[in-house]
Amino acid sequence: MSASSPAVIGPPVGLWGLMAEFPDPKSLAQAARRTHQAGYRRVEAYTPFPVEEVMEALDHHHSKVPLMVLAGGILGGLGGFGLQMWTNLVAYPMNIGGRPLISWPAFIIPTFECTILGACLSAVIGMFALNGLPMPYHPVFNVPRFSERASTDGYFLVIEAADPKFDRSGTEIFLQDLNPSEVSEVEP
Repeated sequence: MSASSPAVIGPPVGLWGLMAEFPDPKSLAQAARRTHQAGYRRVEAYTPFPVEEVMEALDHHHSKVPLMVLAGGILGGLGGFGLQMWTNLVAYPMNIGGRPLISWPAFIIPTFECTILGACLSAVIGMFALNGLPMPYHPVFNVPRFSERASTDGYFLVIEAADPKFDRSGTEIFLQDLNPSEVSEVEP
């Protein structure tokens, strides 16, 4: 690297983040609230069941899925109606008994079904895309305590090393101040 090139800032090599384990959902919610207030934004909480207070503390209520479903429904409806118009006007026009070529009342049911199909497909595809699925591997499973307890009775808070505020020693001290049962390194 030359003297004029800027230094590369990023997560420490060999460290994906730091994980703190808490004994119950209430202490996890308090820790999540304090972590968010401290300015950490690349934070995840893992619990064996949904805990609304933790989601609120981490501000995870904003989802793009409803907008994706709306867009998929609108595009599906327009596509279904357009396909019927194209079929009746261009591909296979038939004038039977003086009926107009664009008989929109007959198009309502197929258009509705295409709207539902578009919305459903965009919901599934959007959910998979936004969740990063399929994900056959995640670094948190490298921590033995997480593998043992995450789905039974473990409550975990992870601060990723990619967080702009992450500092290896400072973040570990911060997590220790939250009174966890244990703080572990998460390796990639």
